[in-house]
Amino acid sequence: MTDINADAWVSSTHRPMGFAEFVVIIALIMALNPLATDMMLPALPNIASAFHILTANRPQTVLSTFLVGFGIGQFAVGPLSDRFGRRPMLLGGMTLYCLASACSIAAPSFETLLLARALQGLGTSATRVIATSIVRDCYAGRRMASVMSLAMMVFISVPMVAPSFGQAVLLLAQWRGIFIVLMLYGMTALVWSALRMPETLPMSERKSLAVRDVLGAFRQTVTNRQTLGYALAAGGVMGSLFGFVFSSQQIFTEVYRLGPYFPLALAAVAAGTAVAALLNAKFVGRIGMRAISHGALIGFVAVAGIMLVAAKMHLLPLPLFMALAALMTFAFGLIFSNFTALAMEPQGHIAGTASSLYGSITTLLGIGVGIWIGQAYDGTLLPFATGFFLCTLAALAVVLVVEKGRLFRPHRMAA
Repeated sequence: MTDINADAWVSSTHRPMGFAEFVVIIALIMALNPLATDMMLPALPNIASAFHILTANRPQTVLSTFLVGFGIGQFAVGPLSDRFGRRPMLLGGMTLYCLASACSIAAPSFETLLLARALQGLGTSATRVIATSIVRDCYAGRRMASVMSLAMMVFISVPMVAPSFGQAVLLLAQWRGIFIVLMLYGMTALVWSALRMPETLPMSERKSLAVRDVLGAFRQTVTNRQTLGYALAAGGVMGSLFGFVFSSQQIFTEVYRLGPYFPLALAAVAAGTAVAALLNAKFVGRIGMRAISHGALIGFVAVAGIMLVAAKMHLLPLPLFMALAALMTFAFGLIFSNFTALAMEPQGHIAGTASSLYGSITTLLGIGVGIWIGQAYDGTLLPFATGFFLCTLAALAVVLVVEKGRLFRPHRMAA
């Protein structure tokens, strides 16, 4: 299908929605997940105080529980949307997200809050998977790449500003005010999608939900060396990022004493990911996915090693930590999107199911590793730096196995 034909098909399917509105609504949907994660960071001490939590690292579960729901939900969302269509799953996911946000506002206990957060994550699993599927349904070629690039820029930029939004809400209201903002945002996305986003998967292209067919697609995904290998490697790299997110509030406020200004430091570090996304979009067509991602992974290991040595020697002042952390988020921005593309490369015939399974593997593995790093925090940077180094070293080892020791160049298929 050419770009012209793809655009013509979309214009008839999305009438009267234009290209600009389509990009905005996809970005709005995709931003639900990072907003619900990163806006909570400034509120963790307030939540701990409200529920009389004395264990220092336990408030991190407000983040990790949300992400567990997000990871588990992806297992089912892809196959269900391939069978029943994109629109029911998308609207159902956002409805669940709004209801869970309301439950979070009224949560009488910390355990109830964690349950509501898990349901929030479950709801956003639909928005993340379905938004990508809708783009794939509607566009092809360069036009599809344009939509995804513009939407991903919003997705990547949200973590840079969301903690500051959360901090601003805390200046005007208590921590429950953040959930009010999240619920209102979710309701806006839900109403807009309900009014303007049509079904994008024709009945003729719906797939069976027979157990044999679904399990067969799962088996094809996990038995493919390249898909499984890059999923595991991406999960390791994501684990280091989650470890940073889970620990960031404590690191910046307890180790570096930044207090309410820590969202600004976090935004500065996260900016590396946005810069990397721009550079990757510009150069990946010339250099190739493997060359960029493998080089970035080796650089990630080197920077993590420097951070580990500096932490062991107690020579990690704030400027050096910021610089190294920014370099690592920059490397992550070059690694993750290319690892995803490499993992999906052999799975074109079952892309929807494979995408769901890939998302679940990387998210759940990343959460497990991130929780391990976050819960190991002991008031110093050593557990964090150690976890970063081990995660990236393991990811590099997996990639070496997948590529049979031959980095930077594909074996058969051009990257």
